[in-house]
Amino acid sequence: MSRKRGFRVSDESIVETILQMCAAEDVEGQVKPEDVAMELHPSDWQSLLKRIRLTSRQLAEAGNIHILRKGKPADPNDFKGVYRLRITPHFFEHGIESI
Repeated sequence: MSRKRGFRVSDESIVETILQMCAAEDVEGQVKPEDVAMELHPSDWQSLLKRIRLTSRQLAEAGNIHILRKGKPADPNDFKGVYRLRITPHFFEHGIESI
């Protein structure tokens, strides 16, 4: 019986990838969580979506990114459905705030 070889994406990699992709889009651009997942693990990106959502919420609470719903900032503790990510001006002024 063959077992699939596990691939573990670190929490730090998720944080770095979200911030890098959002920073590349600047304060007016948006990033899809699916694109972050595909960047991290193209062959099994769907398995990362829950972790990306959680990490995004933590980054938003720390003031590093905005979580957008219908193009407007959403409460990181109370959003549902399709969302996008955007870097905050605060991130460029102060660097990453701890999450």
